[in-house]
Amino acid sequence: MIKRLFIDHPAAVNESYLEHMGVAASFGAAMLLGALGCFVHAVVPGLCVKTGSGVVTDLHRRMVTHRAKNAPSIEQGGASV
Repeated sequence: MIKRLFIDHPAAVNESYLEHMGVAASFGAAMLLGALGCFVHAVVPGLCVKTGSGVVTDLHRRMVTHRAKNAPSIEQGGASV
């Protein structure tokens, strides 16, 4: 149970528990800032016009780049796409 909760997923993305914690926390902080920008934009449409979409675009780029960089090769038992 402990292994499933704390080790399996970080290992699946080639990260240690602490590395995964840092990455996930940085994504969470970016999402909070993006959400704040969206709320500001909802009240004053001329402000934070690109904040939310910029955060989403950056997080997507980070996730895809990180996934591709750390994906195990087929020789290492990784799945082909």
